[in-house]
Amino acid sequence: MSSASKIPSVRAASACRAACAQLAPLALWGLLLPAMVLLLSACSTIAPQAAVRGTGDLGVVIERADGRVKIVETSGRSVLASVQGLGDLSHASVVFSRDGRYAYVFGRDGGLSKVDLLTASIVGRVVQGGNSIGGAISQDGRIVVAQNYEPGGIKAFNADTLELIADVPASYGSEGKRSKVVGLADLPGNRFIYSLFEAGEIRITDFSDPGKPVTQRFAAGKQPYDALVTPDGRYYIAGLFGEDGLALLDLWQPEKGSRKILSGYGRGEQPLPVFKMPHLRGWAVAGGRAYLPAIGRHEVLVVDMSTWQEVGRIPVKSQPVFVMARPDGREVWVNFAFPDNGWVQVVDTLSQKITSTLQPGRAILHMEFTPRGEEVWLSARDDNRVMVYDTLSHEKRTQFDAASPSGIFFTSRAARMGF
Repeated sequence: MSSASKIPSVRAASACRAACAQLAPLALWGLLLPAMVLLLSACSTIAPQAAVRGTGDLGVVIERADGRVKIVETSGRSVLASVQGLGDLSHASVVFSRDGRYAYVFGRDGGLSKVDLLTASIVGRVVQGGNSIGGAISQDGRIVVAQNYEPGGIKAFNADTLELIADVPASYGSEGKRSKVVGLADLPGNRFIYSLFEAGEIRITDFSDPGKPVTQRFAAGKQPYDALVTPDGRYYIAGLFGEDGLALLDLWQPEKGSRKILSGYGRGEQPLPVFKMPHLRGWAVAGGRAYLPAIGRHEVLVVDMSTWQEVGRIPVKSQPVFVMARPDGREVWVNFAFPDNGWVQVVDTLSQKITSTLQPGRAILHMEFTPRGEEVWLSARDDNRVMVYDTLSHEKRTQFDAASPSGIFFTSRAARMGF
């Protein structure tokens, strides 16, 4: 199922060698020679074992054109192995098992693949839909859910076996049409929240009883296109493509329903053509403020999270796609849509000013910070390489080749809600 070589062993049959060393003096006297011969024979048949290592510094890089992922480690900034046979990865996303050993790869073709990062192999794969753009994993790590454009809805799978648990269609209206599902995220209590693009709804499906899911519905607004959950799990925010503003649902008080925030940020202005939809999942939180990409604008919106009122706008080079905070919140890194997708800007969150404008390569599609934020990894699709930058000096440390790289995902996501 994979052409990848296994991650090399560092110890094989060490116990046998130690035993032989202890018996060697006796063999000189002709004692225990038959037993030693048998022991040596047994040792020669023991297969090398996979290296014993942790998974906390591992990750994957999507090679979108080749249906392949590279398994990487951040401590040494190296590529450990490649795994192919993952289907259409043109809009792929990844979540990880609780222990960080397995990556669940969601392909655009509806493929859901379970990849063992330690053996660099596919240990399970199902084609569960016709057009899929991502998924999530439950709080207890036992349920993996895929969100689908076609057929519209979500599907839940056993995380161990990838056996289908439940199919929840995104039906709406009197005619029973099915809506595209976007903005899927996990919530406490083995619940999942998501938005329906055509239906203009937010839904929460509870899988506490996996075979009998229960769904709540909330009005959202016109054409929600992506969404996020705040790090504390309290708020769900859906961006609206069909109107200015965002829909916010307080998950601690869902009975109050959703409400509109930032409804005036584009009022009276002609929106620009949108070449790539912003990704709210890569949002930034720093110092009690949220930094969000403004759809159809060359701006990053700054929002006070205590009031959910706009408190500032930061002019940037082009239309932002990802607006991501360094883990310590000291900086926000921004990449852009075509035709300026070769640029990255860095915003200081104290001064709200741009401190660096970088041009790392052509088509910077994704950014991922190392768990403690000392580095950021950038994928340059059209240069076929991944670059690693120091987040203090903003200088490049290293790079390596990758075929049309896009998403970069580190196992530290396994411990974070909404990822």
